[in-house]
Amino acid sequence: MKRHRSGLLVKLLAVLFGLSLVAAACGDDDNGGDDEGAAGSNGGGALECDTVSIGMIPGWDEGEAATYLWKVILEDEGATVDVTELDAGPVYQGVATGDLDLFLDAWLPTTHEDYWEELGDDLEDLGVWYDQATLNLAVPEYVDIETIGDLADRADEFGGRIVGIDPGAGLMRVTRDEAMPTYGLEDFDLVEGSATAMLAELQRAIDDEEPIVVTLWHPHWAYAAFPIKDLEDPEGAMGGAESMHVAARSGFGEDCPTIAGWLTNFEMDDASLASLEELVINEYGDGEEEDAVREWLEDSANQELVDSWKS
Repeated sequence: MKRHRSGLLVKLLAVLFGLSLVAAACGDDDNGGDDEGAAGSNGGGALECDTVSIGMIPGWDEGEAATYLWKVILEDEGATVDVTELDAGPVYQGVATGDLDLFLDAWLPTTHEDYWEELGDDLEDLGVWYDQATLNLAVPEYVDIETIGDLADRADEFGGRIVGIDPGAGLMRVTRDEAMPTYGLEDFDLVEGSATAMLAELQRAIDDEEPIVVTLWHPHWAYAAFPIKDLEDPEGAMGGAESMHVAARSGFGEDCPTIAGWLTNFEMDDASLASLEELVINEYGDGEEEDAVREWLEDSANQELVDSWKS
């Protein structure tokens, strides 16, 4: 706020509020006394971008948890955040064309390789925030097989089905083009659907103690919720551990340097991500994700982690 003082006003204020004026003067910045966006923890200035759009793939729980975490963080700093749910292809297309600013669940180098090869020139990679992501085929613990190859002679037992997720997912491509040929699973069909439908089938099979094999990935809350195990992949057909990156539209870092810097610092380990997912996905669920994030932030260790990204 600019201060316009006449000589008389200065004298009166000096008499009545001398100490307050001294304190206020010490708090003025070097740019002439204007307070520009005092709220927030980004050095006292307003965010360069006051509206941010984030694309999110529904059913990819780590992505939902991260998206709503950043929605809360940025809105607490004064921004308006719009979350748009789309399949993987449209999300990448939206970020590449600038219709979306961010996507927080880019799996590299394998799962989303195709999208980066096609659209990478129009994307900014703001960095890795989780580096132990793996693609897997999983079965209930009561099923007496241990490797993907063990499935080959038991197609009838599983109804000849591997229950998958959305057809555009890299996990589906890797399963179909790499794992199934490598391990001789020609008697199986890879069933397309969604992550939500796959989890529903997994729940029904486990309730009835029936055999089922599903496509799954780490990190995912299903490993804590269900008695399941990953099938070993001795040939490495499903690929090694992947990293989850923050993808931004071209120019985002230049347009929104404060937010881009925070996202570059963004990093979570298994424990912090699992605790966030558990609240966002399992305990709160649809429509209450922001409440879940706020409960997560009540833990001082989690708040300190977030603060470290903004330092």
